[in-house]
Parts: sequence; C-alpha cells; structure tokens
Amino acid sequence: MSFEITGTLVKKYETETKGESFRVRDFVIKANDGGQYDNFVKFQTTQDRTSIIDDFNEGDELKVHFDLRGRQWQDKYFTNLNAWRVEATTANAAPGNTSSDNPGPFPQADDAPVVEADDDLPF
Repeated sequence: MSFEITGTLVKKYETETKGESFRVRDFVIKANDGGQYDNFVKFQTTQDRTSIIDDFNEGDELKVHFDLRGRQWQDKYFTNLNAWRVEATTANAAPGNTSSDNPGPFPQADDAPVVEADDDLPF
C-alpha cells in the first residue's frame, strides 16, 4: 500500500550504517495539510534509496511517495514511513529529480507545422 504527501523539507540526516551492510537515512518534512498546527512527518529510506534526498535542500517543496511499515519486537510495536521516491514540486524542480512519468505539456493545434500544398490531390 503506497501513499504520497507534499511538504517542505525541514531536516535531512546523514546516512547511518547499521551492522555491516544495512544503510538507513531519515528526513523530516513539514506537511502542507492546512491544519491549525504544524505537522512534522519523519520518513526513513534504506539501502540504495538513501540517496534519493541528496539533491534537495532544507526549505525545498517536495512530494514524498512512501509505504507504511509496521513490526513487533519484544511485545512492542514500531511503525516506519518508508520513503521510496521523492520529487520536487513544480515551483522548484531540482535537476534530475523530476518524474519521467510526466513527458510535458500536450501539444496544441497551433504547434503543428504549416504545410503548403501545390497540388489538388484529395489525399
């Protein structure tokens, strides 16, 4: 199950290595939810996804795609927001972080090349 949220990048932490090969990195956004109180949301990235936040700076507007993960350990329950993609919002698109799913605006009829026909063929 995946979710998405937009907000302002407030803090990004350094990548940490846990054990011999497991890497983790956290970051926090201030969600743009229009509520009365500030809503700070902390996300986690792991392994090769720890670099998805590298090109962004604190204060940038982001859209974060994430999964909700939960687990139990010693009769305690933990929940993580596992970010798997981060995009700049339209106002400040960071180079290399725009989604390739968006090819740009659809061409208008006025964009078509002008062709002048010299013959009277109907096709």
